[in-house]
Amino acid sequence: MSSQSRLSRAYNDARIVTFNKSDKFILFSDCHRGDNSFADDFANNRNIYFHALQYYYLQGFTYCELGDGDELWENVHFESIFEAHKNVYKLLREFHLQQRLYMLWGNHDMVYKDDAYVQKNLGSYYEPIDETDKDLLKGITYHEGLVLKYSETGQEIFLTHGHQADWWNYSFWRLGRFLVRVLWKPLQVWGIADPTSPAKNYKNLIKVERRIKKWILQHNLKITIVGHTHRPRFPEPGDIPLFNDGSCVHPRSITGLEIEEGAISLIKWHIDTTTDGTLKVTRVLLEGPVPLESYQL
Repeated sequence: MSSQSRLSRAYNDARIVTFNKSDKFILFSDCHRGDNSFADDFANNRNIYFHALQYYYLQGFTYCELGDGDELWENVHFESIFEAHKNVYKLLREFHLQQRLYMLWGNHDMVYKDDAYVQKNLGSYYEPIDETDKDLLKGITYHEGLVLKYSETGQEIFLTHGHQADWWNYSFWRLGRFLVRVLWKPLQVWGIADPTSPAKNYKNLIKVERRIKKWILQHNLKITIVGHTHRPRFPEPGDIPLFNDGSCVHPRSITGLEIEEGAISLIKWHIDTTTDGTLKVTRVLLEGPVPLESYQL
């Protein structure tokens, strides 16, 4: 199956969520939450991420995670990830309880295609304090694609991870997972990166983006938002509308896309220093806001 066919299947099978100008969304991807070991790339930014997530929860945003939220290539069991970042999952549960949570799977958490696996591992957790099982993300369903349909203009915004355009990480993800666990995870501790990752391989990154752009051109310039490559993208109106929310494992920062009041923005959260030496987590607007209708045909 070609990358074009894989992207089309993800779009055709996507859940449709209708929204209007009063709705607010925050899109993150590629958190790669790990077990807090030296190989856990998320650990460096976990306080930034948690603060940002709290902000969006209190501000009434809906959270969309576009794949690779959990690092299940390096880590065999979700339980070790949950124990390392329990506060994050408890906050995700609050989004879930208010029906403000949509989760997509990527190549590093592709096991979430299996609903039985999701319910077994994410549906509940064991609390040793009172020796009981407690609900976590009970009833959550992971999707390959999500379509946000803007009621004001009828526009569709297609969300997916983007690894559909990366044949190695889609078709051979099990082999990739094996190589990461036995080879690249130990080497990562010494600073040697996985050369098959588009986030570390610029040539592969360009190929992935080119394939997704080709799909967009064949589907009436539909706004498409992906992750996977870890490279933020925010096109100008009139350009091919391929957006990328970046990742949550940038050095000392995380990036994402906000949709608010019918406009889209690229944002960054990072730790800043005040004049008196106080450290604080700060939100920075990188691009936008640009009205969604600016990307209409």
